[in-house]
Amino acid sequence: MNGSPARLFAAEAIGTALLLATVVGSGIMAERLAGGNAAIALLGNTLATGCILVVLILMLGPVSGAHMNPAVTLVFALRGELRPRQVGPYIAAQLLGAIVGVALAHAMFEEALVQASTHARTGPSQWLSEFTATFGLIGVILGLRRARPDAVPLAVGLYIAAAYWFTASTSFANPAVALARSLTNTFSGIARSDVPAFVVAELVGALTAMIFFGWMFKPPTAAHQAALEARPDRAT
Repeated sequence: MNGSPARLFAAEAIGTALLLATVVGSGIMAERLAGGNAAIALLGNTLATGCILVVLILMLGPVSGAHMNPAVTLVFALRGELRPRQVGPYIAAQLLGAIVGVALAHAMFEEALVQASTHARTGPSQWLSEFTATFGLIGVILGLRRARPDAVPLAVGLYIAAAYWFTASTSFANPAVALARSLTNTFSGIARSDVPAFVVAELVGALTAMIFFGWMFKPPTAAHQAALEARPDRAT
């Protein structure tokens, strides 16, 4: 990360705003053009979201890390990769940006700027989906940051695109996204009463992934590495 506190805040805010403008705006566009075919509408929403994630991470990663997600910020803070005093501003920027992004999408499509979603998304299958989506997202980030950091943007975009289809919830995997999408009564909305359970499932998924993948991807100790290199079957 490279930037003053103001630049970090701005990067997280504008990144999350553009993410939500894409999620909500592409959902509106897809629903209008799909002629009632929900699968086609979801496909359009999926492609736009996966693509914008790659672009935003490539663009903003060098400035703020391009978290755009309170769950990611929390994991980085708990791993000691983000200063405690940065957590509050990061999450505030993400939440503010997400709300602005929804309003921007509404304005572009001549919708009421703020709406109350009536799209019910609740029940054990939805909560398990959000746990799974967030668990996998954190795993992708932690695994590739160590082995292939240059591949993180593409991998995150591809993972979220896939998770749109293999999860019953269509993979929010982001507390800021869940909150902001309660403010749109369009294709991508979620009823406000269903948001708290989504957020809890996402945070539990993120923390579980941090523990599991932290263990899985833990670098070998010097002694263990030396022992591996000394094994006869590794001789060339």
